[in-house]
Amino acid sequence: MEKVIIFSAPSGSGKTTVVQHLLATMPALEFSISATSRAPRAGEVCAKDYYFMSSDEFKERIDRGEFIEWEEVYPGKYYGTPKSEPKRIWGSGKLVLFDVDVYGGLSLKKIFGDRALLLFIMPPSLAELRRRLVGRSTDSLEVINERMARAEHELSFSSQFDRVIVNDRLDQTIAEAEQIINEFAGSR
Repeated sequence: MEKVIIFSAPSGSGKTTVVQHLLATMPALEFSISATSRAPRAGEVCAKDYYFMSSDEFKERIDRGEFIEWEEVYPGKYYGTPKSEPKRIWGSGKLVLFDVDVYGGLSLKKIFGDRALLLFIMPPSLAELRRRLVGRSTDSLEVINERMARAEHELSFSSQFDRVIVNDRLDQTIAEAEQIINEFAGSR
């Protein structure tokens, strides 16, 4: 069965760190590259981390129906899942691994149904989440405040996920994610 694993979380919860570890240690998984209209962060590579494009190009692709799902996460900042990604990954015999925002995750779960495992990475607290966002030193205080407001709202959706993993200790979070994925991958 063509299965997908979807990781979602508020920004700064550690989702991407968990996903990167799983991709490095679980050869049956392959990353579904999302598209975005935001500028690349330091070290990010187009067609590896994201497909980077302008807002106008993103909107043109929406109009052409090239996304499974998409969302304007922040004004003028679009994120979406190209339809070509799952096909490419399933064609290589692997499980698709999505790293998407909460709304994208819920949308993907509706589309893929029982073929999808929807995992929510929960920060231990909002105070810890703020500490992590500030510690990354990638965003202004204004952006951090926007992310915190969005995170408070996103946390209210955690009950709609198949599983919630609290990321208090990274090693435990990774071990729990591996176990959950192995169980899902082995089921029919």
